[in-house]
Amino acid sequence: MERTTRLGRLFVTKSLDGIDRDANRSEYQLKRVLGPLQLTLFGIGAIIGAGIFATIGTAAAGDALRPGAGPALMISFMITALVCGFTALCYAEFASLVPIAGSAYTYAYATLGEVVAWVIGWDLIIEYAVGNIAVAISWANYFKTFLKGFGVLVPDWLSMDYRTAGRIVDAAGVHTVLRDAPHVLGVPIVFNLLAMLIVFFITVILIWGIRESARFNAIMVGIKIVVLTFFIVVGARWVRPENWTPFAPNGWSGISAGAAIVFFAYIGFDAVSTAAEETRNPKRDLPIGIIASLIICTIFYVIVSLIFTGLISFDALRAQLSTEQAEPLTMALEHASSSLGWAVGIVAFGSVIAHTAVLFIFQLGQPRIFFSMARDGLLPAVFTKVHPRFRTPWISTILTGLFVAGFAAIASIDEMVDLTNIGTLFAFILVCAGIIVLRRQEPLRPRPFRVPGGLRWALGLYAVLAVVICFLPLTLLSKAILLPVLALLFYLVRNHIFPTLGMISCLYLIYYLPPTSWLRFAAWLNVGFVIYAGYGVQHSRLSAGEKLNSPDHQAWSARVGLWLLLIGTGLLFLTHGLDVWLTAAKNSSGTVTVKAGLASLLRANAWKDTSGFLIAPLLVNALVLCPIIIRHCVKTGCSLRSDKSSIGTMVLALLFVLLTALYLIWVFC
Repeated sequence: MERTTRLGRLFVTKSLDGIDRDANRSEYQLKRVLGPLQLTLFGIGAIIGAGIFATIGTAAAGDALRPGAGPALMISFMITALVCGFTALCYAEFASLVPIAGSAYTYAYATLGEVVAWVIGWDLIIEYAVGNIAVAISWANYFKTFLKGFGVLVPDWLSMDYRTAGRIVDAAGVHTVLRDAPHVLGVPIVFNLLAMLIVFFITVILIWGIRESARFNAIMVGIKIVVLTFFIVVGARWVRPENWTPFAPNGWSGISAGAAIVFFAYIGFDAVSTAAEETRNPKRDLPIGIIASLIICTIFYVIVSLIFTGLISFDALRAQLSTEQAEPLTMALEHASSSLGWAVGIVAFGSVIAHTAVLFIFQLGQPRIFFSMARDGLLPAVFTKVHPRFRTPWISTILTGLFVAGFAAIASIDEMVDLTNIGTLFAFILVCAGIIVLRRQEPLRPRPFRVPGGLRWALGLYAVLAVVICFLPLTLLSKAILLPVLALLFYLVRNHIFPTLGMISCLYLIYYLPPTSWLRFAAWLNVGFVIYAGYGVQHSRLSAGEKLNSPDHQAWSARVGLWLLLIGTGLLFLTHGLDVWLTAAKNSSGTVTVKAGLASLLRANAWKDTSGFLIAPLLVNALVLCPIIIRHCVKTGCSLRSDKSSIGTMVLALLFVLLTALYLIWVFC
């Protein structure tokens, strides 16, 4: 009975009142200077960035794996705005109830428990820090192009990573970047200096102070909006209506694929909630900032996509995208008229500013999440240090800057983008689920902002969805089955209709992500489990009433580590199995799809995967997490209550090490 109770403590929540008391302790106080206007600008700064300037071309034209939306791209933006709107409403309610800097991490701690809070906090590192690595790399590419227009040439070996340089060859097959780079002991020196410098610059601004940071962001957002407005005004003169025909060349599948791609142009509205403890009236202003920024950005996105698809036809866009994919807006202007070279330069400048604004907002958000996690004891106390003069979390800001700058100098953008996508969607799902849980736990708590719900909203949303389904290319029988099933579902969740739709829509987009991104996400979670088992369990403030070195606490810590070991390893093989199954299913057709997928799973070679995203986490679990578990077991000593269970836990940890060794021998031999 005791064991169940103690393990159940992992899911014990922090009360909202307790969270508020912690935030108001003098040593954790941040400067409250932000209002609704600054918060809205923060949201716009985070949302409008690499998405609209870089992914709009792929969403319209498609690629080898996905059909393009064509001129119907504006509908894709509307659909994605609706999906993000469901989650934005949930963020707004949470932000008004829990106006604390930790964003989704704090919300999960208040509703779903400590272990889920740790998972979401670790997951948010993907959205903010890892996502910023990709943005910094993209910023460096745009800035290099911008400088080139003024005759300033940055050497390739100072503006890209080693793997990208290795793929660049001339007609004779010579790796030109590696050849031209300086060498030390015969090794070419290649790194992205531009990406490092912009991260360091933004880090200094953020340490300086939140008021100064807000002014800096306001300037960038103003420039960004002016440039997008400039593109709309100039581009409108050169729009050719015939380019909008055919409107949806790939039908609904193209529109849906476009919506999945441009979803990532909306990532960032949740960053507003990370500035909660620096907001003068967070319960009122945070919902305004979150929802207003999403609405404003959606209006810009729809108009820009309308102009963009009017400047260049679908066929011409597909033909040119392979060589100019990174800058679709400037490409469209050049295609419309050769006399618009001056306008291209202005839009390129706006792209640099847009990337800078996104870097700025996400670099602001990540240290504040570390700040909240450290305040709860899940990370070292150094992350809670507040600068005595500027009242900013300066240590965590510096550490975040070093992390992002270091990886931006050497990393490739591809893996970073995939990891950011699934991490963000997973965070959104937990926030939506948290709203439902909190409604049941504390239904009477006053809510300055409340996500709408009830029978009227459910009926209205169902009516809209029913009309859409009627126009989908489905059989009459499929529609006859789907409509009553959805009617029953909408009725059952009528009081939580928006959070439920938010979770379903996010799961839908996750399903259409590359399966390899699922394995990468599982690998990332495994690393987080190791840190939580090694530090968080021991230092959590939920354990403040216990002696950390007592036999009972050590035995409990060992059991937690074992559970996380089993869950993490299970996730690794589950996601790998899904990857194998989906790969086989996509290579077959018709009724044999499921059969082909199952047959591939039963082949032994399907599990002999040498991918680093599977092997590396297994090694970390065996060489780091298992010794942590064994150490906790040894420290229990001869406690009568914990000795028997500790021996069993230790045996299972040793067995895991043995099985991992046997599996690796089988894979590599």
